[in-house]
Amino acid sequence: MPRPRRTQISVEDTPFYHCCSRVVRRAFLWGNDAYSGKNYDHRRAWVESLLFKLEAVFAIDVAAFAVMSNHLHVVLRIDIETANRWSDREVLEQWHKLFKGNELTHKFARVSWSRPMRSID
Repeated sequence: MPRPRRTQISVEDTPFYHCCSRVVRRAFLWGNDAYSGKNYDHRRAWVESLLFKLEAVFAIDVAAFAVMSNHLHVVLRIDIETANRWSDREVLEQWHKLFKGNELTHKFARVSWSRPMRSID
């Protein structure tokens, strides 16, 4: 049974986390796919560049990673000092640096950016 993230992560105990993500439907993340006969080598560089874009935008550091043919391993370090310094507005600004967002985040951004910044204590 799935557990809530707050019971799985404790930055007080360790800021490092190993995460794994698999592809679906026998898809290939990179390399030669014997099933389809296609080569997906171009995806490895794309995955690596996306990891470093995420690292630059969010309060995480990529400590290690491995891009396998059908899954990805990353060891992440949560930069808790940086995360604690960000206000709600700054978190939203960081999100919008990388992603276009959706109607809800844009609505929050319009309201949030029209008000003065508030600090989180």
